Amino acid sequence: MSELTFEQMLEDSIKTIHAGEVVEGTVIDVKTDEIVLNIGYKSDGILTKSEYTNDSGVDLTTVVKPGDTMEVKVLKVNDGEGQVVLTYKRLAADRGNKRIEEAYNNKEVLKATVSQVLEGGLSVVVDEVRIFIPASLVSDTYEKDLSKYAGQEIEFVISEYNPKRRRYIGDRRQLIVAQKAELQKELFERIHEGDIVEGTVKNVTDFGAFIDLGGADGLLHISEMSWGRVEHPKKVFKVGEKLNVLIKEISGNKIALSLKFDDANPWKDAASKYAVGNIVTGKVARMTDFGAFVELEPGVDALLHVSQISKEHVDKPSDVLSVGEEVTAKVVDLNEADRRISLSIKEMYAPEPSKTEEETDEDVVPVDIDAVIAAQEEE
Repeated sequence: MSELTFEQMLEDSIKTIHAGEVVEGTVIDVKTDEIVLNIGYKSDGILTKSEYTNDSGVDLTTVVKPGDTMEVKVLKVNDGEGQVVLTYKRLAADRGNKRIEEAYNNKEVLKATVSQVLEGGLSVVVDEVRIFIPASLVSDTYEKDLSKYAGQEIEFVISEYNPKRRRYIGDRRQLIVAQKAELQKELFERIHEGDIVEGTVKNVTDFGAFIDLGGADGLLHISEMSWGRVEHPKKVFKVGEKLNVLIKEISGNKIALSLKFDDANPWKDAASKYAVGNIVTGKVARMTDFGAFVELEPGVDALLHVSQISKEHVDKPSDVLSVGEEVTAKVVDLNEADRRISLSIKEMYAPEPSKTEEETDEDVVPVDIDAVIAAQEEE
């Protein structure tokens, strides 16, 4: 048997590699945009920045150093210049595909940082696999501007996995819906009518405000915002404001709220404060043709009928009164059950003295009404 030459023995000691094969290499040199690895082959392997990561801004000298070991995939055994072309990014993507497939099959909740905000949704990267989350699956409510999610770490599940088309769809919405359902269940188990709870103003409309109670929203209707009158909810509340509210009613999954606390009820002492015969002062709040409504205190309005404004005849309240004017009147009627108070200014005047025994019909000067009318017509 013939002896092998040194060159033949050296050749036999060097392993053979093939395109697509995964090999382990040791970093022997690092440049800004290139890594050189000893992979146990007759030629060193070259790993460019574009084959290391999709992040073009990375400086390779900051992520690896000589002596580090890493697994890479062979792209070409010979690039034409005798060098082996390697990829780390594609190997990571292959492994990422398996990771995403497992997450899809197991309905696993993934977490990643939003790398891009696109016109139609968000893009995240998990183990070098790019996943798209459509705008409709970002939240349980429509969000026109998704820019707030840039750089934010979010949780999601994989709702579609199609490696052949490289289509990976993430869904954040179903997690939010499930979480809210759980919070809602806990909330309804905890609260009862009559409870006072803390909430956050979520939205303000013309008819009221929606208060987030931490699991469900309650409606604070404009009529329940104060014992007094509220001109417009937006003049009273701001989104994000925290406040304590009374749970007035729970009907199914609907919650009616109130800020009319009993200890602040202005009608609780009405029997003594507004007893018939009392003289009270208030401001004209609004007027109609039949009378003026006078606010005695926030939440307590009284009616001053047009016939009770003056001893003289008054056609309309607006002829003698104005909104905001302060008036003093006598309480002539109190209905606590219906929360109604009637006032009179006329009753405050002393009544005309009645005839005395000394007064006779001789003191009365007769007037011929027909003659007066006829004289006016002649003029």
